[in-house]
Amino acid sequence: MKSIRIKVYGIVQGVGFRPTVARHASVCNIAGYVCNKGPYVEIKAAGTEEDVDSFVDKIKHEPPKRSAILKIDIKDTDPEGLPDPFEIIESKKVEGEIFVSPDIAICDECLEELYDPNNRRYLHPFINCTSCGPRLTILDTLPYDRPRTSMKKFPMCPVCEKEYYDPASRRYDAQPVCCNDCGPEVYIAGTDIKGPDAIRAARDAVSSGKVIAIKGIGGFHLCCDATNDEAVKRLRELKSRPDKPFAVMMKDIETVRRLCVTDPAKEEILTGHNKPIMLLDKREDAEGDIRLSQFISPGNPTVGVMLPYAPLHCLIFDFMDDVRVSPVLVMTSGNVSGAPIVKNDEEAFDMIGSFCDLILSHNRDINIRTDDSVTDMLDGRLYMIRRSRGYAPLPVMLSNEFEGQVIACGADLKNTFCIAHDNLFYPSSYIGDLEDIRSANVLKASVAKMNTLLETTPTHAVCDLHPSYRSTQLAEESGLPLIRVQHHYAHILSCMAENDYSGEVIGVALDGTGWGEDGTIWGGEIMKADYSGFTRLASIVPFNHCGGDIASREGRRIAVSMIGSIYGEEGLSIAEKLGVADASMYKAINTMIAKNINTVKSTSCGRLFDAAASVLGIRNTSTFEGHAATSLQFAAEKYKGDIVLPDLKLTREGEGRILLATDDILRYLIEHKLEGTDSNYLARLFHSLLAEAAAECVEKAAGDIKTVALSGGCYQNKLLLQETRTRLEDRGYKVLIHSVIPPNDGGIALGQAVYAMNLLTKGG
Repeated sequence: MKSIRIKVYGIVQGVGFRPTVARHASVCNIAGYVCNKGPYVEIKAAGTEEDVDSFVDKIKHEPPKRSAILKIDIKDTDPEGLPDPFEIIESKKVEGEIFVSPDIAICDECLEELYDPNNRRYLHPFINCTSCGPRLTILDTLPYDRPRTSMKKFPMCPVCEKEYYDPASRRYDAQPVCCNDCGPEVYIAGTDIKGPDAIRAARDAVSSGKVIAIKGIGGFHLCCDATNDEAVKRLRELKSRPDKPFAVMMKDIETVRRLCVTDPAKEEILTGHNKPIMLLDKREDAEGDIRLSQFISPGNPTVGVMLPYAPLHCLIFDFMDDVRVSPVLVMTSGNVSGAPIVKNDEEAFDMIGSFCDLILSHNRDINIRTDDSVTDMLDGRLYMIRRSRGYAPLPVMLSNEFEGQVIACGADLKNTFCIAHDNLFYPSSYIGDLEDIRSANVLKASVAKMNTLLETTPTHAVCDLHPSYRSTQLAEESGLPLIRVQHHYAHILSCMAENDYSGEVIGVALDGTGWGEDGTIWGGEIMKADYSGFTRLASIVPFNHCGGDIASREGRRIAVSMIGSIYGEEGLSIAEKLGVADASMYKAINTMIAKNINTVKSTSCGRLFDAAASVLGIRNTSTFEGHAATSLQFAAEKYKGDIVLPDLKLTREGEGRILLATDDILRYLIEHKLEGTDSNYLARLFHSLLAEAAAECVEKAAGDIKTVALSGGCYQNKLLLQETRTRLEDRGYKVLIHSVIPPNDGGIALGQAVYAMNLLTKGG
């Protein structure tokens, strides 16, 4: 007789781990029990040595498909009193590491049952099983059991209860299990229309060109027919969103293939259990009578696509009625610009009620709001743009032996926070831009909620250097001792942490704006860095950033500033010839610069992109963050010819560091644009010159360091990323890039937390 105790750490709650263990125990003739302890699942098992070994092998190699085992600890134990046959026993809370499962998209088995007229869950909007359904968004506290979720107010009917306790059932120990008789109910908010009639009303509204709101798993979406120009235009007008792309939900993968360019790696993500939004190229040769509206992503060759991930989404596309609903629907976040996604009827009526013709809601509470994740692909790997539903709050586990607990408050744009507990780092779901006070309030509430779930009591708060950031102010209001971390250094640390690399690197941080240690705006930085600190080695050539936040919306202001600096008295004539500014604007901006009115020095690479887009006649102003920069990228990608770099000196010494000669790069673009050179070619050349300048700079500054980390919002631009990486690898460097943590400000909090944990562990 052999008897052991097994502790399994990882995503082992809410994924059918205990039922799977019980089934393995039955097959292997094992006595004992499995219990959810919160930080881990505990298993005590007794049997012959051969049976126990077989049982352990099955746990390791045949876990539930939605689980993620990070660590298994096995020790001998006393077999006395172990139940026979094997049992799932009541959860018991202990302190320690905690892993919270993200929400899981509807599985194929539940989807089949959803449309089976002979199944008792036929057309049930909340169908789920052990392998799918809401997790994080319905949690009150851990362990993950029904009484600790928003399903606690829906008592199981006798049939569901029987399935819940039956080891042979797919719904064995599935906490959100319910059916049409005992589960939540959908309704049209503000009316008496409920159940199937509510779904029919929503479908009828969408098919007739109206805009509706739909309550999903982590919040509301605004929805309309994505093939209907008038409907999409109306939603843009209602939401005051003239150009920023809308995400779309497509009925199935066949529809995606008809309208977009895919490959097996992309389809694996699209159809998997995370089901994020994925950026796909529009198919120019799309056949058939279905066409995306020209207003979905104007001027953009890509579209953000996701597949239905909640049963209610599936029913909007396909229901038992005579209404024909488009196989492509706009499914954009239900919020106003800059505010968090709304999660209940009160917020929906208050914030987005004026945007829509009806609100399809339901009475299952959303405890933690979670927006959709947005992803791209690079070399067959995921490349995260916004990490949220389906991924958060999966932790980043580092090899370093850190000790302590901190809360990192992140940045103000694309805010996420990160809670660190020893060597586990939990990046939150996407919060949003903190310029809106509602987002700041959600940040504060979400931090409190996650501290409760993870049972953490941070001893320090970590924040950005910028004194005016709301995230900084919230950290200050926490009453905890503060640790401040420079913005671009945090970017580099986030890339290092994702790659579990703690040695010295040369960090290339190309970003919009961040507060520099010298009180100026940084954004195009090269630094020597490790977990303990950084040294600024290089930057792009500083320029005058005039007009504050207005300049981030009007790239021509930066272009005027740089033209004036480069050309002096000739600048006005050149700006006029390029169509960047007229005499009045040009003189006003240069007067502000001369008198130092609302003007600061900047090395922002994001604003450099804006200036390049302006001088090339691609875009002078932006209606959303990154508008000019992405327009420049799309223009560059249109050019398919070869690029031969001109004989330019791309780096020089100055201001106590190496400078990337971005002023000379811009001068070259201007002069060749004035000569009539194609803007697409020059946009492509700009990317190549900037990448080459960065690589040359690294080579000059790196010394013996042979590892480079690339981070910052400009590296959402895959063209720039690939150019930079290739040029560095050709020089013999190992290059670290992002994958599941965004390179943009959504990754800042992870970097902040890593610095703080290293500091505290070393006694700083």
